Amino acid sequence: MADSTELQARETIHAGGRWRAAVSGGTREIVDPADGLPFAVVAEGDEQDTDLAVAAARRAFDEGEWPHTPVAGRAALLRRVADLLVRDREKLGLLESRDAGKTVEEGRVDIDCVADAFRYFADLVAGEAPGRVVDAGSPDIHSVVVHEPVGVCAMITPWNYPLLQASWKIAPALAAGNTFVIKPSEITPLTTVALIDLLVEAGLPTGVANIVTGPGHTVGARLAEHPDVDLVSFTGGLISGTKVAQAAAVTVKKVALELGGKNPNVVFADACDTEEGFDTAVDQALNAAFIHSGQVCSAGGRLIIEESVRERFVAELARRAERIRLGRGTEEGVECGPLVSEQQRAKTENHVASALAEGAELRCGGKRPEPSPQRPESGYFYEPTVLDRCHREMKVVREEVFGPVLTVETFRTEDEAVALANDTEYGLAGAVWTADAGRARRVAGRLRHGTVWINDFHPYLPQAEWGGFGKSGVGRELGPAGLAEYRESKHVYQNLAPEPVRWFAG
Repeated sequence: MADSTELQARETIHAGGRWRAAVSGGTREIVDPADGLPFAVVAEGDEQDTDLAVAAARRAFDEGEWPHTPVAGRAALLRRVADLLVRDREKLGLLESRDAGKTVEEGRVDIDCVADAFRYFADLVAGEAPGRVVDAGSPDIHSVVVHEPVGVCAMITPWNYPLLQASWKIAPALAAGNTFVIKPSEITPLTTVALIDLLVEAGLPTGVANIVTGPGHTVGARLAEHPDVDLVSFTGGLISGTKVAQAAAVTVKKVALELGGKNPNVVFADACDTEEGFDTAVDQALNAAFIHSGQVCSAGGRLIIEESVRERFVAELARRAERIRLGRGTEEGVECGPLVSEQQRAKTENHVASALAEGAELRCGGKRPEPSPQRPESGYFYEPTVLDRCHREMKVVREEVFGPVLTVETFRTEDEAVALANDTEYGLAGAVWTADAGRARRVAGRLRHGTVWINDFHPYLPQAEWGGFGKSGVGRELGPAGLAEYRESKHVYQNLAPEPVRWFAG
């Protein structure tokens, strides 16, 4: 296909081993959020393109070689993909920065994590036993449970971590022997398009990997309902995820949903007893809330801090937040980029206005920054914002902002801290900061969140399952459970000495 960074690039739909334009001829401009200007054009697919891609994936699964490729062969291909990602790290990191607005350094780290995911699932399947033997109580019976691929997998990914989220689905799906159709976010599709090229270069058979660039209400909706799709994996918002689940239920597909979070960062006073402890907790609170401008499903946007240290902690937090260097992610020294779109900035502004109207105290930010050479006025920038004296009834505390906004709530007792942290309809991630090891384990055990960090925020391990409780979704990504999402179990019972049962006359 043509270089995806050129405005002339339009053939971004890949089905049955061929790059092509949309059936309708429709296109979409991809905008750099740092200046609001288009820098690429992609095909705008619809239901027709989706049907073609699903048909190609279906043929490749039912008639092709990939589902029957030995585990060693599948693992070797995944490792080749990881090597190609390392080779193209700089190019892909830059493309991720321009597409999603994050800094180039964040983009590079994302590519490293994508390569790690492919290597992890390669190692996982290569090291597995061929099946689990079930004791049937007779030497004449051989009984084993084996794993088989689900079939055709539909993948719908979000705009904040385009390639990383794609890899969390593609790598285990391929490791298990599936074929797939992926629909990246219509506003950040470019690195996922590039990944399909790398899969082809690595030697993936024709029709196994398919991509349709286009909007959720056409491409995503068709994938969720398509009768030839066996599994749909969706990462995104709660409303869209609910629609995906409803559409998939008609054909009783397997469904995996990761739907976001409203994540607490609980800081006990004893974590701040030393200057080093205080400095680390403040620094990590900034990291929790403002990395990638808060556009992270696991962002620690709710600071829940013990009342006795609130004022000192929040004052220092606000002071440092004001010094965060905003600008185009490709510029040297920039620490935080723009929001991904004007729509996302407007949503953030509405949440801040609502919080102030409900009594929150603005400690810093709360507005668009002054334009500069690093921050064009046409870019979608918003200052890191700290809102103090918040409470659980506020909209900004209860709803996912997906912007650089940190709310502050206080507590006096451990029970109150746990109650505040769990008072959310989501349950994706959270953190506990304390110098008391017993309290750390006790509070972590009581938090109803899929991931709990103790004295840290944001790290994840490919070996550990990622997912949430409550309305944060169903199913898991990464780890052995992430691979299991893309498999079916089959019980094979072999009688080595069959005899007639003689239950019936005849």
